[in-house]
Amino acid sequence: MKKCTIGQAFLARFEAGLNPRHPERSAIPARVLGYGEISTVFEIAAAEAQGWACKRMPMFRDEAEAERYEALYRDYVRTLGDTIGLRVAPGEVLRLADRSHGRVVLYIIQERFPAAAIGHRAIQRLAPAQVMRLVQAVLREAGRVFDFNQTHQGMLELGLDAQISNWVIAGWTDDAVVLPDPLELIYLDTSTPLLRRNGQEQLNPELVLRSAPSFTLWFIRRAFLPEVMTRYYDFRRVALDLVANFYKEGRPDLVPDLVATVNDFFRAAAAYRPLTVQEVRDYYRFDALIWRVFLALRKLDRGLQTAAGRSYPYILPERIRR
Repeated sequence: MKKCTIGQAFLARFEAGLNPRHPERSAIPARVLGYGEISTVFEIAAAEAQGWACKRMPMFRDEAEAERYEALYRDYVRTLGDTIGLRVAPGEVLRLADRSHGRVVLYIIQERFPAAAIGHRAIQRLAPAQVMRLVQAVLREAGRVFDFNQTHQGMLELGLDAQISNWVIAGWTDDAVVLPDPLELIYLDTSTPLLRRNGQEQLNPELVLRSAPSFTLWFIRRAFLPEVMTRYYDFRRVALDLVANFYKEGRPDLVPDLVATVNDFFRAAAAYRPLTVQEVRDYYRFDALIWRVFLALRKLDRGLQTAAGRSYPYILPERIRR
């Protein structure tokens, strides 16, 4: 990782002047690059931040909670990279204490890669055969994690979100239309460090719930949290999610061939039930509906919090692109 040019003092100024409703109107303007389950990724318009992507997580209630997350994050990245052998985008972790609102905001600073090199952008330009090659490479990289999990089952296991937008094509150029050979991928999505030791999830599930409206917590805990906390430990469900993601990315035309590509990969392992196009379509529709409803409820909660004179620290998209 190149030397990070973003310091804590700069981030404190950015955070103090952040407009969560309109980040582009902040004292130091910022553009949202992406929304994750527990983070928002910014490009900050300042010389110190040029070339960096800043993942913001404002849900920590105290320093001890943030420190536990940071230790888990480092453990997760180290295990993915040094132990399993994935090429992982490194991150610099910085914490800010927001005492006026009784919380700690944590930032993960990662080198910003060319937009065209990120998987969901690349699939818009690649020929279908090249997309299948890219997905095969994603499955091989993900397979390393699930092979490790099988060998260390009950002792140490990692979850992995293998969506196409979570991978960078190393050495990709803006005008390329053919994947490089050899094809190397870099994994981006390390801010949800799902890791089990001795069968126990190490990521505090309450962190995933912090941005949910309080009036929905009982329902989400019971109906959806178990699914969110377990799906990324199941290779078949990870592959299902990977393929379904192509609907969101506007490439439904590729889904039948992607299903065949995944099934060919799994057939060699002889360990997983084949996917079907109908299953992928149904999964996507249900997932998209859930996230649209969840966003609507979060916007309602934001309105209620604002009307009550309380700050709302989370950044919400105008709509879910699902």
